[in-house]
Amino acid sequence: MEPITVNGGKGTIELGTDGIIHLAWKPGIVLEGDDVHAAMATLREITDGSEYPMLVDMGTTKAVTRQAKSVFEIPSAASRIALLGSSPVDRIIANFTMGRQALPCPTRFFISRDEALKWLLHTPLP
Repeated sequence: MEPITVNGGKGTIELGTDGIIHLAWKPGIVLEGDDVHAAMATLREITDGSEYPMLVDMGTTKAVTRQAKSVFEIPSAASRIALLGSSPVDRIIANFTMGRQALPCPTRFFISRDEALKWLLHTPLP
């Protein structure tokens, strides 16, 4: 399937032939609560009630607001989530956020796309 632009235009979502949902946020954006809600709505549309592993490319995101972080606690169509960043600073921010929230599915941070995909595809669900 072709990538679908999330309402508001800050990202795209597609269900890959690998069975993984790919969510890519545009470079340099500030991620707001409405943006995450819009992505979740698009996700519900394309998954039609099924759950899939999801790769979230957030490596070039400028900032994530408190409202956006709170939306991450809401269950979605993701069975597990790999957050893909681009630096050790991204890892610190992601780990801080993940450590302070009750996330609805297994979620890990990666700098390596290959390692993220390996975890999404080969680690059994709890």
